[in-house]
Amino acid sequence: MSVPPHPVDERLPAPRLFTLGLQHVLVMYAGAVAVPLIIGRALKLPPEQVSALINADLFACGIATLIQCIGFPGVGIRLPVMMGVTFAAVGPMLAMANNPELGLLGIYGAVIVAGIFGIVVAPFVSRLLRFFPPVVTGTIILVIGISLMRVGINWAGGGLPTLKAMAERVVNEVPVKELGDFANPNYGQLGGLGLALFVLVVILGLTRWGKGFVRNVAVLIGIVAGGAVAAGFGLMHFDKVGDAPWFGLVVPFAFGVPTFDLVAGLTMCLVMIVVMIESTGMFLALGEITGKAVDRAALTKGLRADGVGTLIGGIFNTFPYTSFSQNVGLVGVTGVRSRYVTAAGGVIMLVLGLTPKLAALVEAVPVVVLGGAGIVMFGMVAATGVRILSQVDFRTRPHNQFIVAVSVGFGMIPLVAPNFFKQLPHGLHPLLESGILLAALIALVLNLFFNGLGGKAEAESAAAGAAAASDHA
Repeated sequence: MSVPPHPVDERLPAPRLFTLGLQHVLVMYAGAVAVPLIIGRALKLPPEQVSALINADLFACGIATLIQCIGFPGVGIRLPVMMGVTFAAVGPMLAMANNPELGLLGIYGAVIVAGIFGIVVAPFVSRLLRFFPPVVTGTIILVIGISLMRVGINWAGGGLPTLKAMAERVVNEVPVKELGDFANPNYGQLGGLGLALFVLVVILGLTRWGKGFVRNVAVLIGIVAGGAVAAGFGLMHFDKVGDAPWFGLVVPFAFGVPTFDLVAGLTMCLVMIVVMIESTGMFLALGEITGKAVDRAALTKGLRADGVGTLIGGIFNTFPYTSFSQNVGLVGVTGVRSRYVTAAGGVIMLVLGLTPKLAALVEAVPVVVLGGAGIVMFGMVAATGVRILSQVDFRTRPHNQFIVAVSVGFGMIPLVAPNFFKQLPHGLHPLLESGILLAALIALVLNLFFNGLGGKAEAESAAAGAAAASDHA
């Protein structure tokens, strides 16, 4: 009698793969194209070159996702992961963009260096897995979810309250001063809030009463329904779809041969460390959601794929890559754990990168529609963290409460007080502006302080229990 495959390795029929993969693409698309838009505008590139950056980004997203999901010898975690450009690199890249000696080619050189660095150090970073017992893992995943909730809520509101805030969200530097604090005219409009609520109600209704495949694609149906309503009220525009060409070729080094600078390369390597620590939290969350424990070997392959994706990004005229956390939440919402679903999403991203007209159609979905879905998905990430923390012994080890409390507090600093670390050296900002990284570092340190390396046994015990529970299910 043959043993059925783990749900992560289940191969679904092609129509279901396409539909579920498209769902993953829709929830990540806005974040995927944001970074090339920001960098392109900072460099004052002409519109056709900004479009080329976006196409290259989508193309590289697809390649990196396929590497991560399908896996190759020594590379790829083989979990349902969607890859996208990390926002952790935006600040340093904007600084490079404003440096006339670096520019776009200097950015690409630094990205290539960071990718090679990530490939080399992945086995050493994965050794940290023994320092991630449930009290640390649960805290990190909880902070990831809370951090994402701000994104989902602002999507539902129509972006961010002010144009200056929109810039500072990703720049966090002085170049935004000339914008002034002009209000975002689309933020908080009743029509947009109602549309986001409509999408949320549709998703919840289908989750409650839908069955089988309909329930699995509740988020996609909610987004499509929201888009249809938006189009009916004239809130969804298709001008860019008509103007975009049908085909756009993505070639390596389209902007020229990258240049290499020592300081820029070291800075991007520091960003890569931030990315790998955050990815560790994402992978552990996926392991919990899918019921497939992430061991050190799997973590090494996943982190190495981050490095390979970043290297590909530098070659194909784009930027550093990481696993997208909003898609982790979507796995929790749908309950579909197959990695071939996100692999299908990777193929769709490849096609979008080569077909600008289709990419423009996806981009036409209003951000408020995504906001209704984002609240559900990002909340699911936080709920996963709470579920992991429910396994933690708070009764006989009361110190664990302090680990969670202080770590969550530090993780909230960049969210509630963006200028909290303004007076510290600028070189530390990539570390200090990531609430997820701050929470991870504080949780690791406090766990060692209160529990010592005994947390390793706790982590192994929890992993074994999770695997046993999964097998029993």
